[in-house]
Amino acid sequence: MARIRSTTVLLVTRNGQTAMAGDGQVTLGETVIKSNARKVRRISNGKILAGFAGSTADAFSLLTRFETKLEQFQGQLERAAIELSKDWRTDKYLRNLEALLIVADGTDAFLISGKGDVISSDDGLLSVGSGSMYALAAARA
Repeated sequence: MARIRSTTVLLVTRNGQTAMAGDGQVTLGETVIKSNARKVRRISNGKILAGFAGSTADAFSLLTRFETKLEQFQGQLERAAIELSKDWRTDKYLRNLEALLIVADGTDAFLISGKGDVISSDDGLLSVGSGSMYALAAARA
């Protein structure tokens, strides 16, 4: 049986507490070339958690842009997420980036995609990456 190698970042909000974790795995094709990458970061002076999956360079570009949006909109998470999503969808350079972001503060959490999606969770769970459906199923169980 083939071994499944999937990138995953999972956010869980429960009883007013939010946690985000990533697997740290970096693959090149079918080969795991690194197992301890930091895919979850604290940004905005530690007030916001951000996790990413996809191309590493693309994800860092988006993370940098998101931090700029946070500064521009005085730390308003939802507004910054929506503005990044609009830019991502319409900007010729950003449109080609292949990554997904999950961002969260003490009250809100959003999944941001390059298709213009800004998705909040109904059940306190969000995940990105090729292993995200496995992580969501395990978290719901």
